Amino acid sequence: MNFLGNIIWLVFGGIITAVEYLISSILMMLTIIGIPFGLQTLKLGMLSLWPFGHNVVETGNSGGCLCLIMNVLWIILGGLTICLTHLGLGILFCITIIGIPFGRQHFKLAWLALTPFGKTIV
Repeated sequence: MNFLGNIIWLVFGGIITAVEYLISSILMMLTIIGIPFGLQTLKLGMLSLWPFGHNVVETGNSGGCLCLIMNVLWIILGGLTICLTHLGLGILFCITIIGIPFGRQHFKLAWLALTPFGKTIV
């Protein structure tokens, strides 16, 4: 079921979302300061490529203050807009019964897009 869900996800917009994340990741990695943010955007892009069958969990050693500071900067610099986009798409997909699994995946991506530092994908 995960494989079929991922294929349908790719056909109906997952590949576009992944390419957007990849382009933004490359643009962020052009500067030394943007490399950590680019890596987190790359993490979002990989999850948006194959979201079914993966879970987002908090790492045991969350990084402490540095992780908190990076998450606050992330929210200010663009994480909030990405999160709101995924929330909007999740609500839009949840209108129909068939779209509920895709809406749940957007909610998972929204949670990761809000604070990606200190989390990992399993």
